[in-house]
Amino acid sequence: MSATAPGLRLPTAAPPHSAAWYDRLGLLLESTGEGIFGIDLDGLCVFINRAGAQMLGYEDPQALRGLNMHEVTHHSHPGGQPYPVEQCPIFNAFRQGLPCRIDSEVFWRQDGTPFPVEYSSYPIQDGLHVRGAVITFVDITERKRAEQALRHAKDELEQRVAERTRELLTALSQLRELTAYSDSVREEERTRIAREIHDELGSLLVALKMDVNWVEKRLSEQQQRSPDEAEAMRHRLRCKCQNMSRLIESAVDNVGRIITDLRPSILDHQGLWAALEWLTQEFTQSGELGLRWDLQVDDTLELPPADAMAVFRIFQEILSNVGRHAQASHIDVHIAATPEHLHIRICDDGIGAPMQAFEAPDAYGIMGMRERARHLGGTLRIDSQPGRGSCFELDLPLQLAP
Repeated sequence: MSATAPGLRLPTAAPPHSAAWYDRLGLLLESTGEGIFGIDLDGLCVFINRAGAQMLGYEDPQALRGLNMHEVTHHSHPGGQPYPVEQCPIFNAFRQGLPCRIDSEVFWRQDGTPFPVEYSSYPIQDGLHVRGAVITFVDITERKRAEQALRHAKDELEQRVAERTRELLTALSQLRELTAYSDSVREEERTRIAREIHDELGSLLVALKMDVNWVEKRLSEQQQRSPDEAEAMRHRLRCKCQNMSRLIESAVDNVGRIITDLRPSILDHQGLWAALEWLTQEFTQSGELGLRWDLQVDDTLELPPADAMAVFRIFQEILSNVGRHAQASHIDVHIAATPEHLHIRICDDGIGAPMQAFEAPDAYGIMGMRERARHLGGTLRIDSQPGRGSCFELDLPLQLAP
């Protein structure tokens, strides 16, 4: 054994007043809240303070004197597997002169229950000879419980962060898809309007130009005709002018329809409530649907233009969804508004659909309506079952002056 091994050294000779000194040492051992015991080279308990004995389940410290402390309190691992004495770090303190500090093991009480401990074992040396070891230990049950709670909280936080990250990634993906869908719809709308202008307005203008050229040519020939021929030509000119007038009226109607598709003028001139009623009447008449209309709104209530347009587009998309998918024969529309709240309910008697269809990643129309409603601080609820129709409910908070 190395003479320089770290540990406690016993005095070679008793100092003066040794009895008083050892009495004070005993008071010191009893005053500490940590458990302290000493063992000889056979592992037998030489002394133990009261705090240590009580932690091990013994009321009288003397009951442990002379007992093998490994067999009493350190005989098994936390899971109950036997702990060979040859592997015990406490005994290695005097067998190999190796001090240790351990906080991952348990001591066992007299009643057979374990408790987690942090213990230190240091060899006791008398000159060049090791006489045993002194062990200090403390019950770290609360510390372990706090560490476990901290680990659990950390794991739960990491799980919540991971879930929120997945939700954000999903929302970002849906936003990108919705943006791409909106761009696609906008481009399709531009293509449709361009086609209508080219096919309808373009052909009308070409026809008008041909008629104008014909009239100009005939007027230049007017002086070369006889009175009878001139009268017949004037009749033909009147017919041509009437045809030109009809073409102009058609062109005006087409321009008005295209403008209405882009932004309904009734929304600006007569307000949101009249625009919603006009849109509903147009929809039910074109689809030959029955209608129950219930409007409970003070005509003096007006939404800000941007909010009114958003509500109009949500309402329009709901009707469009009914027209495309519901196969309904009747719809009920209920609109109620106060200066604080707007509620719109649209129900149909169509074929309905499972709720999963409205939550699908490619349900861009539904997604767009919900985003508009969320932007206004409101919600869009959908209730639908196969064979029982669908019901759309829009609720928006309002802050309007009555």
